[in-house]
Amino acid sequence: MERTVSESPSGARGCVDVRLRRGARPATNDPHPHTRPDHPLRVAIIGGGPGGLYAAALLKRLDPTRDITVWERNAPDDTFGFGVVLSDETLGGIEHADPHVYEALQKHFIRWDDIDIVHRGVRHTSGGHGFAALGRKRLLEILHTRCRELGVDLRFHTEAPHDLPRTHDLVIAADGIHSSTREAHADVFRPHVTTHRCRYIWLAADFPFDSFRFEIAETEHGVMQLHGYPYARPSPDHHPSTGPCGPQNQSGASTVIIEMREEVWHAAGFDELGEAESIERCAKIFAEALRGRPLTSNNSTWTTFRTVVNDRWSHGNVVLLGDAAHTAHFSIGSGTKLAVEDALALAACLEEQDTLDEALTAYEAERRPVVASTQRAARASLEWFENLALYLDQPPRQFAFNLLTRSRRVTHDNLRLRDARFTEAVEREFGCPPGTPPMFTPFRLRGLTLRNRVVVSPMDMYSAVDGVPGDFHLVHLGARAMGGAGLVMTEMVCVSEQGRITPGCTGLYTGRQAEAWRRITNFVHERAPGTAIGVQLGHSGRKGSTKVMWEGMDEPLEEGNWPLVAASALPYKPFSQTPRELSRAQLTDIREQFAAAACRAARAGFDLLELHCAHGYLLSGFLSPLTNRRTDAYGGPLEKRLRFPLEVFDAVRNVWPGERPMTVRISATDWAEGGTTAEDAVEIARAFAEHGADAIDVSTGQVVVDERPEYGRSYQTPFADRIRGATGIPVIAVGAISSWDDVNSLILAGRTDLCALARPHLYDPHWTLHAAAEQGYTGPGAVWPAPYRAGGRRPQAGRTDAPKPRLTLGR
Repeated sequence: MERTVSESPSGARGCVDVRLRRGARPATNDPHPHTRPDHPLRVAIIGGGPGGLYAAALLKRLDPTRDITVWERNAPDDTFGFGVVLSDETLGGIEHADPHVYEALQKHFIRWDDIDIVHRGVRHTSGGHGFAALGRKRLLEILHTRCRELGVDLRFHTEAPHDLPRTHDLVIAADGIHSSTREAHADVFRPHVTTHRCRYIWLAADFPFDSFRFEIAETEHGVMQLHGYPYARPSPDHHPSTGPCGPQNQSGASTVIIEMREEVWHAAGFDELGEAESIERCAKIFAEALRGRPLTSNNSTWTTFRTVVNDRWSHGNVVLLGDAAHTAHFSIGSGTKLAVEDALALAACLEEQDTLDEALTAYEAERRPVVASTQRAARASLEWFENLALYLDQPPRQFAFNLLTRSRRVTHDNLRLRDARFTEAVEREFGCPPGTPPMFTPFRLRGLTLRNRVVVSPMDMYSAVDGVPGDFHLVHLGARAMGGAGLVMTEMVCVSEQGRITPGCTGLYTGRQAEAWRRITNFVHERAPGTAIGVQLGHSGRKGSTKVMWEGMDEPLEEGNWPLVAASALPYKPFSQTPRELSRAQLTDIREQFAAAACRAARAGFDLLELHCAHGYLLSGFLSPLTNRRTDAYGGPLEKRLRFPLEVFDAVRNVWPGERPMTVRISATDWAEGGTTAEDAVEIARAFAEHGADAIDVSTGQVVVDERPEYGRSYQTPFADRIRGATGIPVIAVGAISSWDDVNSLILAGRTDLCALARPHLYDPHWTLHAAAEQGYTGPGAVWPAPYRAGGRRPQAGRTDAPKPRLTLGR
């Protein structure tokens, strides 16, 4: 349902004419690959939905000698849902692959550009989005006609025979989310099915909405939402009627999806209502959006969305397509779109490759990354709607912007291109001065005002000697401070010699170290005025006494090891040193080491202090149930696991100057079964805030070695978003944030207050200033150091007539 103009057409290949493509042939691991038969290819397609039908039409058009049969257990016009949305990218692929189908679709499409978001009686409209939709039944009719024209054998009311892999050269399983083909070979395909937290029902209205409409209803039982879009224009007759697949086209029609969390669904009593009563209740709740009109069902039932992922998509001569292979939540697009793109790619690969095995390998290699990207966006979108209640109190336009950018595929810059007027209105409501991108608005933490929202994330450099930061650290941190970020953070600075990760880690456990840090903070304050510098204090715990990263990350030292301590006597890796479980007396000693290091940090001139309670280091080890197996007052339930980290926080806060802020970095999930959960993270953040934390720096993982992170663009941001929404505590988002567009998007949507970037600042120390130049911003949020001002504008490539600078560099 969400058009993504910034991505490549149809996932990189959909718009290529499959008749002309020739490419490299990926190798297959099968020692006996299936070669092309010397007779016309016999293809069996299980499932007569759009994906299966379109695959049949494409394959038959490309080679009329192919014998293609489609088996569909239901009637020709049996279908789930009402309207189908297709993007311009997908339509481009269809147009190139089969102009006849494209022309038939064009006759029935309804097109529109606007998205309406209605919340608390206020409607906000964003334009420029470009949608096209038609009735699902009409789409099937078009594909039925095309298949018959080409000579495809369509068999309805017929179960597919079980011996198809033996009797046919290729079997395409397009039999949907409940694929019996997939389940019959589950040991090979290895499906993973995730059930989510919302219930929804697919309905229709007998008139066309003016736009794509999202409407929020806050009821006594909880929040509910409507997703609606038009799929049929009114006909000249304009006499409303209803058929077996919902409203017919005389008066136009719209798809209407009603969604709510499971607990709201139960509280509202929908679990006890029949189909007709449920539909009538939904129509009353959203009566204004529906203009008082009733809703129509197509044997609709309440269900929960299930995300399907398969480890493999093919088995011998059987291949999965569409929902059988993968699903993506309806809030970002139609499963039909993905199925059609699968069909385009499969047909192209069968044309390009010499053997069937090579074709199926190429098909999966091509589609899997595209589908994975779509599923990540879909997961972000569905989780946004699952957690909708967190955003209800946002300012109206920010709420609308947040909804529009929820999947991270539509961004601030992208939305500004689509609808500059709407985006500028959101910026004004947020408080951006004219011409100021959101990332360059100031932010206040206690007595410290940051001139922009960019943070240079803590990054271990492993380049100290005896814990003393040297010239390398001066250049490293100094360069990034002059690069324009609002806040530059040190690496984890260790509170004791035994608390180091490696021999190259810095410390604040001696006066000499504090003096060396003072040299660096003085440089930042003098040479990069307006940039704050913060220190991150930590203790390695069970992850200490290892080699520096480039010599063997997390590998024990070959000599010179020191003893390790931790919450419990559990080694990080099987070959790691086993730490000693800390006694009560040792806990007191470590708490005092943190306080002493904080005193030195204050004298060294740091503007902000962050307590490192993440990534499996000592304090993190107390928080996670996977690493804290204690049975005393510091182990067990979360409130006890929090006890020592909070004691350390209190000791540091007591000696840290009152006007200077303190933040806490946490791992919001362990990415492992039985570990810290997102719900736990909210409680951890709330506990630190109650003790005086000014912000929570929200990272994830690195606590146990068997973690399974769900990597992707800004993949950790949802955890920060959730903490901020549930508690109101300022947060710092980290993790795969790499573009200034992402920073602007996250800040303006209210999902975070600050964005911390690591690798981008390794690649470009002046990342923030370059981001300002690329956006044409020259205000107080990004000030170039005086010696660098000549570089404050982005060079124009290819210009030979540019005036020479009047500034003389050197004499």
